[in-house]
Amino acid sequence: MLTTKEKIAAVVTALEDIKASNITVIDTSKLSSMFECMIVASANSPRQTRALASHLVQQIKLRGAPVLGTEGEDSGEWVLVDLGEVVVHIMQPAVRAYYRLEELWDKNFKPAIPVPHSGT
Repeated sequence: MLTTKEKIAAVVTALEDIKASNITVIDTSKLSSMFECMIVASANSPRQTRALASHLVQQIKLRGAPVLGTEGEDSGEWVLVDLGEVVVHIMQPAVRAYYRLEELWDKNFKPAIPVPHSGT
């Protein structure tokens, strides 16, 4: 069984293998009892989003850790991979900019590229 730190490292490595971009790791342990960490990554196309999720699932299973579920593979715009204490979001850049998960979960987060805020 992988520790949370080992699982995070395995996720980041798997995402880097298939060239995910803008990988962000957020410690949510003090914000939610449902999971300890959220990882958000970008993919350039629906095909890459699905490939990243598939590769991630395969690599986690090879390390003997369970994958509790995946959602969103059909559209490929946003795939969520539930690894229990680690939740992974693989998103198209436009979807990621729209939902701004990093800003919702990490109040200290500063985007590398300014994201326009709607309504202001």
